[in-house]
Amino acid sequence: MYGATLNVKANPVLLPRMASRIFTTEITSAQLASDNPIHQRLLRAYVLAQPLVKGHVLEVGCGEGRGIDYLLPACKHYTAVDKIGQALARLRQKYPHATFIEENIPPLSVFADNSFDTVLSFQVIEHIENDSLFLSEIARVLKPGALALISTPNRAMSLSRNPWHVREYTAAELEALARKYFAYVEMKGIAGNDTVMRYYERNRAAVQKIMRWDIFDLQHRLPARFLQVPYELLNRFNRNSLKNSADELVASIRHEDYVLVDDAEQALDLYLMIKK
Repeated sequence: MYGATLNVKANPVLLPRMASRIFTTEITSAQLASDNPIHQRLLRAYVLAQPLVKGHVLEVGCGEGRGIDYLLPACKHYTAVDKIGQALARLRQKYPHATFIEENIPPLSVFADNSFDTVLSFQVIEHIENDSLFLSEIARVLKPGALALISTPNRAMSLSRNPWHVREYTAAELEALARKYFAYVEMKGIAGNDTVMRYYERNRAAVQKIMRWDIFDLQHRLPARFLQVPYELLNRFNRNSLKNSADELVASIRHEDYVLVDDAEQALDLYLMIKK
């Protein structure tokens, strides 16, 4: 449901080559009213990062550039790597003083050791087959003592299997993995206020109604590739239905409605702060 996708073989039906739209429900759009609660949730990670970034910044998986405007004023130079060339072409035009590199990752082989003062990767690690290599490469390109920020969905709060995700993590699982590669590891979470959680509960009830039809638990039995098209259709239908039934609620949510919390276990997203 979230963020940019890397190392995923995208179905051309789901990623139409159109100048105004290259997203699935997985690459949530600021342009669609029904995506607003998720877009604001993803944007919050960048707002939280703004006072923490500095120097030469690398974003691994920038997608359509959701948070670049928050990062540029805080850094000396911004570099991004992503696999979606169409998005990067537009970002190069919009941000000519930044650097955009088209690449599947991991590894981050185009970058030298100890190159960046800050590394960000929001809603990407859940798409990566080799997550150990992914984190070790972030550690390699990060300068000693520098900060990396990683966000990913909290599995404990997911409402169904997402076939675009290789895996999802609990706070303890991601923290344990990060400790293999980083000297400093702090696990935070991005949670929602009462407004957000009203939307979450409506969404949960709607998903449960849909899942009642999955009497053979096919969402967990079938290979992911067979589930991606049904997931897209049902996810988009569900978001549109939630908007139509509670438009005021869907439209009212802003990034300020998502808060950074110390207890990540019940947060919607994990927000990992790590230093080399």
